[in-house]
Amino acid sequence: MDLEKQPQQPTPPAAAMRASDADRDRIADILREALAEGRIDAEEHAERIDAVYRAKTVGELEPVVRDLPATRPAGEPAPRRYTYGPDEPGGPTDKLVAVFSSSTRRGRWRIGRRTTAFSLFGSVEIDLTEALFTQRLTTINATSVFGSVEVRVPENITLRGSGSGVFGNFEVVNLEATDPEAPVVVINGYAVFGNVEARPKRGKRIADLHGKLRHHLGH
Repeated sequence: MDLEKQPQQPTPPAAAMRASDADRDRIADILREALAEGRIDAEEHAERIDAVYRAKTVGELEPVVRDLPATRPAGEPAPRRYTYGPDEPGGPTDKLVAVFSSSTRRGRWRIGRRTTAFSLFGSVEIDLTEALFTQRLTTINATSVFGSVEVRVPENITLRGSGSGVFGNFEVVNLEATDPEAPVVVINGYAVFGNVEARPKRGKRIADLHGKLRHHLGH
């Protein structure tokens, strides 16, 4: 058969093209920037990220960020001054639980993308001042019932919070890092006859994070 006489298949419109991993990562980058800048909250970010990784076509991706500014042209890699690892939306969740007891996490340790802290007649302390942030966005879901959850962070990161107290106290001291690539920590949760508190630790700063992470990861 003469190949030149075969009918040509029409090229599908751009919106109908199957989405690639790079397309999804580009949209996820825009959502992370929007969360860090306070354009969307943590709950809306989670909903949109879920839609991103369920999308099958480019046309399904674009509406997710239609009301947000694009951070960079498609295909252009994001500049990185920090050695963050690859995004893993389905990664494990770290859990700290204190029931009539105490639980503490401090020192040099690798903080995961998501952490759950639960205190019932107990206390949970999370100290991030020496932690290794291998991702830009870290979310901590904190619940305190007749107990306390305290989070301490370096002074030069971005800290945000969303929660409430029922006969208790939910307090997050908001921080805005001067470096747009600095880690972002978001605290969500509630306190019932208890206390959830997140604030910077005076005098503690992330110094030369890039070099520390490269050494820790063996690069």
